Amino acid sequence: MLFGILGETRAWGDDGAEVPLGGPARRALLALLLAHPGEAVSADRLADAVDPDGTLSAHALQSQVSRLRKALGPGAAIEQAGAGYRIVVPQEDVDACRFERLAREGRAALRAGDPGRAVTLLREALGLWRGPALAGLAESEGARPAAVRLEERRLGALEDRIEAECLLGGHGGAVPELRELVGRHPLRERLAGLLIRALFAEGGPAAALMAYEETRRHLADELGADPSPELMALHRELLSADPAPAPTAPPAQLTAFVGRAGEVAEVAALLRVARLVTLTGPGGVGKTRLSVEVAGAAGTGAGVGVGVGVGVGVGEVCFAELAPLRDGAGLPQALLSALGLRATGLSMGGSGQAPVDRLIAALADRTVLLVLDNCEHVVDEIAALAARLLAACPRLRVLATSREPLGVIGENLWPVRPLDGDAAVRLFTERAGAVRPGFTAAPEVVRRICAALDDLPLAIELAAARIRTLDVGELAGRLDDRLGVAARGSRGSDERHRTLRSVVAWSWELLSEPEQRAARRFTVFAGGATAESAMRVCDTDGGTLEALVDKSLLEFAGGRYRMLETIGAYAGERLDAAGERAAVRRAHALRFLELARTADPHLRRAEQLEWLPRLTVEHGNLLAALRWSVESPDVRTGLELLAAASHYLWIRGISASVAPQAITLLDAMGPVPDEAVAGAGGGGTGEAPPWAGLGEEYVLCVLLAASDAAGRPVWQRHRAAAGQALAAAWSGARPGRYPVGLFLWMMRNAGEADAQSAFALVSAQRDCPEPWARAAARYVSGFGPLGEGDTALADEAFGAAARGFRELGDRWGTALALDTLAGLAAGHGDHVRAVALTDEALVLTEQLGALEDSADLLVNRADHRVGGNPASARADYAQAAALARRAGSPTGLAAALRGLADMALLDGDPAGAERLYEEALERADPHWVKSVGTRVRTLVGLGRIAEARGERAAARTRFRQAAGAAVGTGADTPEALRLLGLPADVAACVVEAVSGR
Repeated sequence: MLFGILGETRAWGDDGAEVPLGGPARRALLALLLAHPGEAVSADRLADAVDPDGTLSAHALQSQVSRLRKALGPGAAIEQAGAGYRIVVPQEDVDACRFERLAREGRAALRAGDPGRAVTLLREALGLWRGPALAGLAESEGARPAAVRLEERRLGALEDRIEAECLLGGHGGAVPELRELVGRHPLRERLAGLLIRALFAEGGPAAALMAYEETRRHLADELGADPSPELMALHRELLSADPAPAPTAPPAQLTAFVGRAGEVAEVAALLRVARLVTLTGPGGVGKTRLSVEVAGAAGTGAGVGVGVGVGVGVGEVCFAELAPLRDGAGLPQALLSALGLRATGLSMGGSGQAPVDRLIAALADRTVLLVLDNCEHVVDEIAALAARLLAACPRLRVLATSREPLGVIGENLWPVRPLDGDAAVRLFTERAGAVRPGFTAAPEVVRRICAALDDLPLAIELAAARIRTLDVGELAGRLDDRLGVAARGSRGSDERHRTLRSVVAWSWELLSEPEQRAARRFTVFAGGATAESAMRVCDTDGGTLEALVDKSLLEFAGGRYRMLETIGAYAGERLDAAGERAAVRRAHALRFLELARTADPHLRRAEQLEWLPRLTVEHGNLLAALRWSVESPDVRTGLELLAAASHYLWIRGISASVAPQAITLLDAMGPVPDEAVAGAGGGGTGEAPPWAGLGEEYVLCVLLAASDAAGRPVWQRHRAAAGQALAAAWSGARPGRYPVGLFLWMMRNAGEADAQSAFALVSAQRDCPEPWARAAARYVSGFGPLGEGDTALADEAFGAAARGFRELGDRWGTALALDTLAGLAAGHGDHVRAVALTDEALVLTEQLGALEDSADLLVNRADHRVGGNPASARADYAQAAALARRAGSPTGLAAALRGLADMALLDGDPAGAERLYEEALERADPHWVKSVGTRVRTLVGLGRIAEARGERAAARTRFRQAAGAAVGTGADTPEALRLLGLPADVAACVVEAVSGR
């Protein structure tokens, strides 16, 4: 027999026929017994369910039980149990029990990362409901708790089902249902969070932010409470959603995919069992397009945390376009950029970690399909890097496209062949119809054209574009003339490549002179160009660019023009033949120098979120311009480019990407020039060098060179002269041109023996007319009184800095100042204010897409929470560790591990704490000032563990090591040590070790 209480109470016999239960009294009695199958229910509760007015006697209740027994027959046993009754039936026979089991299993599947199974289970569970639980008994005091419990679990199952459906891509369909549910339950924060995420996925942040604000207002009006930490974190995520960097998705395609659907499925299937697949074939055969389609089958390609992978079973897809690379030296940095990772955090400095190590750290625990497109010109470097990444990152898969195999053990090759005859005809017909609506032609003529083109997709598309001005018969005749020799004999890959080259050459010859000139000049761009940049550098107009798009020599998408690599190679040869390369590359460099100069002041103001993405998309062009200035060598343009782009490079955390060029420029300058040090021309003997008067640019070049471990010798060689140059630039009545140089100079010198001179130079700008420099100087000026123990004056200086940065709208500087203020507040014991300030800073770093900085701030917030809310602190440390791993930041991970070790020690687990401390010590860079606080606290923690074991000598050694690490930065007072993130007891321990007691 089956029973139902999720709606009107009903019973069905083994034959499926409904069992007549009689009147409402017996149904109420059965419902309450079934709400607790196998458990005793008191006579009073049963009587209340049958007769809420309280007039039912014990004899009358017994009579109703007897009648219910008779109605149910042998399908259920109702037994007397003490002062009440119980029903003995299998739990699976009761719909409420089946619902609760299915709901539990569905939630477990959701938490285990299997949303497909979760949706199936949860839909089955919710399908058991026919109406309100224990319908008709809501007014009964005895029945109300059971009804409330079941309705609450129903709502939880609804939330789980919607979340699982959203993970499967069903955000849009969930919005109406979520709106209705939130309207009925406005204070239920999980529902609000699901609605916010669904609205964001459907249409962006505006509607999602409005939904958050409505929920916040309801909570404040009804409960006088703020949103939960989870909902507030979601709000910060929304605020940072647009500018946050994410793995580069495969490029959007403007045309239908013809003829290779079967190959997509087969390559996707191969990737399920193989971790490295290389698509090989000649240029123009369609390797890139096939890789894009396979990536689309493998996952969403939309970045971190978005969607659920299908096909190959990946959660993330990252597409790295390698054609703009000139050589393999920039390969690791190109992949870091494709993954959306910054090289340094807000605290700056060079961590000394190689880009390859950061890649490994970032990919070690992630399930990613990495698409490496156009590998042939850097095949040796790709092979070595791919082998290393695959060995170190067990959940990584690589899909490469190349004209030759990578030659890595475990590589699976997939030769990409020309299209088959029918597919080639379809492709030509479709593309021709796009340029000439209503196009028709005899299939045999189209087939002859495609055969002459070896059925190469790119050649077919180029030829089809000519249908705009030629009829199909004329096109076939011209191709026969052009390819008559190639059309005879064998059709090996070399011949096919020559055929494509012939088609490109033929298309080229049909261009007008202005079109040829614009096309060959366009080849200097790396990663495409906006219309404005293309017209400037190519010395052309918009009509000519549009004509090149019409003729398939250029593509236009997302507001940018691009040129296919095969066409670009031919056009580049034409540029060399015309003898124009040097002049065009110079024009290109000057264009992007102008762009960087225009952007620089905006990066210190509220517009930084608008300008950072604009510079990010032009990063390849900025590097290409810098490479030209180094290769020329044009030292002056190179120095100006580095200086103009320096603020962008530091905020984005990619300063290490230009360190090799900065080092080369400094080497090209020869001996340190007096003219540069003076900041003006003249001052030396003989003719002034071309870099005369670029003192600030020289300083920024030195700082950028030092952002990579290889630049440390350069830093030591140029530091004194750079200091003089910076002082000269900022000592007069007029401020310098690049205020970020002052700030970076202080941060870089923080660990040097004569750091005080750098602090004094920057602090002297407190009344500077340049507002950003003034805010930076006020920030720096706080360190002096802090070291002397005057925390009130330090707090005033850091607060003035925060206000100055905030007034300008600079999130970067504001976050740094707020973090410092939080440290001071914690030092005074005001942990509530410290957490609030850190929360503000976190919102800003998330807007900047700074994963590493957010990880640092989470560690700091956890430090502020340890005393009052250890559970929240532990959660922050764990989240920081996850973010640091995603960012490939060993420094951030070391800090998070140190925090987790502190928690283990607090929980009475010294062995676990020691293991975590040792791992943190291994990851913390002893040469980077940013790691000092972590290193000191880790050493003190190890010392305390040794002390607790009675190992006094080992403990003293650890405490002295901690003191040495702290004093090496000039921090030898409790206040200065607290700024490094050390709590009062740790600072006291270090000071005691310094004093030798």
